Amino acid sequence: MSDPAAAPVPAPGGARPHGANAALVLDDGSVFWGRGAGAVGSAVGEVCFNTAVTGYQEILTDPSYAGQIITFTFPHIGNVGTNAEDIETATPAVRGCVLRAAITDPANWRSDGHLDAWLKSFGLVAVTGVDTRRLTRRIRDGGAPNGVIVHARDGDIDVDALSARAAAWPGLEGMDLAREVTCRQTFSWDEAAWSLGHGYARQTAPAYHVVAVDFGAKRNILRCLAAAGCRVTVVAATASADDVLGHRPDGIFLSNGPGDPAATGEYAVPMVHGLLASGLPLFGICLGHQILALALGARTFKMHLGHRGANHPVKDLETGRVAITSQNHGFVVDRESLPSGVIETHTSLFDGTLEGLKVEGRPVFSVQYHPEASPGPQDSHYLFGQFIDLMARNA
Repeated sequence: MSDPAAAPVPAPGGARPHGANAALVLDDGSVFWGRGAGAVGSAVGEVCFNTAVTGYQEILTDPSYAGQIITFTFPHIGNVGTNAEDIETATPAVRGCVLRAAITDPANWRSDGHLDAWLKSFGLVAVTGVDTRRLTRRIRDGGAPNGVIVHARDGDIDVDALSARAAAWPGLEGMDLAREVTCRQTFSWDEAAWSLGHGYARQTAPAYHVVAVDFGAKRNILRCLAAAGCRVTVVAATASADDVLGHRPDGIFLSNGPGDPAATGEYAVPMVHGLLASGLPLFGICLGHQILALALGARTFKMHLGHRGANHPVKDLETGRVAITSQNHGFVVDRESLPSGVIETHTSLFDGTLEGLKVEGRPVFSVQYHPEASPGPQDSHYLFGQFIDLMARNA
């Protein structure tokens, strides 16, 4: 295995430790020194943390992380290696990652390669040997800062210049990133659930046709729709209501995605208005949930501290049941802005924020979290069945 001791030990007072050739430099001038992994270079973004203990490859390929640098709170990353199956998009949009220990050598029968080589292949910068507990506390207490992650082979790192670069970056508020990660053309999807020894199944006898609007859709969402009995047509985030309805769907799905929902909503909200007028069943998650809320007349705001992990308890206010969920979002719907007829259905037991809604008397609902998981628990897979039931009743 890689030797975690090879990572530099933090020096007193924030001084540069011996052997450091990488760093995370924040917009307030704070520096977290380490050793570089992955690609040589630098990237600027919002620094967040994820508390999941599994699924680092799925996390790194989640399009919702566009514009962000991920701090993994779990210290050992890399032991599963990488493979061609555990990806959520073909081209990762994340800016880089921060790790406590040196990348672990793969020790899993499904591994096709080393995480370090995988990061290099996508030009992703990583810094290892960082005190991620200290960094996580900094994010928890002060909110998600802007930062620059840098890996310099020769160790030449200009902290002042990088801090100024981080401070000059505009941040995610007001930023439309769905345009960057959405598909470039319409396509069909029939890949379904994975099983041991068989890989991914194919949906060959769908009962319903769903159009999925791709704001940055994870592949496992599309797989869950296919596994539930759907033929899936995926359209770009910039599609119009006429484009969507022209495919004659039985239901419409609004996907997850990155960035500020209010910025994306400039073109997505008019589209959703048209979809709501159609009377078809509509299901949204994450960014899709937020855009639906905007179209219904509610507001969204940026959270002090977003939700990113696979252990978030959410209460269903209608049944009283609690599900452990997978989450990744930095914006949230303001419950005080919900108009008449729009009902809160789920709430976070971590901080009390709104986690789901429905429209009274209409086949329209959404949740803030990720029922498809990947990584994470499958407690909320039933929501795909709920969507199927709405299409069956609407047929």
